[in-house]
Amino acid sequence: MKTVLIHGQNHEGSSCHMGRMLADKIASPGEQREFFLPRDLNHFCSGCFRCVQNEENCPYYEDKKKIMDAVAEAEVLIFTTPTYCMHASAPMKSFLDLTFTNWMNHRPKEYMFSKKAVILSSAAGMGTGSAIKDIKTALTYWGIPKIYSFGLAVQAMNWEQVPGEKKSVIEKNTDRIAKKLLKKKKPSVGIKTRALFFMMMKMQAAGWGASPEEKEYWEKKGWLEKARPWKNTEQCSSVGCSADNN
Repeated sequence: MKTVLIHGQNHEGSSCHMGRMLADKIASPGEQREFFLPRDLNHFCSGCFRCVQNEENCPYYEDKKKIMDAVAEAEVLIFTTPTYCMHASAPMKSFLDLTFTNWMNHRPKEYMFSKKAVILSSAAGMGTGSAIKDIKTALTYWGIPKIYSFGLAVQAMNWEQVPGEKKSVIEKNTDRIAKKLLKKKKPSVGIKTRALFFMMMKMQAAGWGASPEEKEYWEKKGWLEKARPWKNTEQCSSVGCSADNN
């Protein structure tokens, strides 16, 4: 099962170990790809809005593309983040900012509607819930229909200091999530995702999008008529669908 891990930190801390533990349960080493933030995307969105006209206009497009090409090919996406100041890490938030054109109100990608995603967060104390929510909001608007999550206060500064009973809890929960991920059934697009899409469709049809180019993108996809992105995922490969992203 092709799996991409996106870590919200460079160091291999508790949340990174949680992600790898899960990945090893669902994918062979050759099926796993890892990206570390900010190492693999060391930029902040500058708010130039050039991407709303064409995604390739982003000054950091090539760095983003390396990650997003891997995302397009993966079946499962695993996001891990430590909890910093009760939220996701700054590098993770920066990644989500830099990929905002994937949101359904901009240029949603067909392949997102067939993905499964997992969000894992660790904290010394409180805050994993809000850290997970930061990422889940973005992935929901990306169109990902099945998102699992797990957070834990590990009460430690690094993985080596995590108590054995806490590691047992992590083991049990990653087992639980892995069993769900390994089910071969394609995730169904639920009412919430469909409702969000139809809201954005009405917005684009009314010309209330961020740019004329975005409306043109929707028109070319046929989404302002009867075509729907989740109906296309069986007819096109993830690479083929992801290629038309401008």
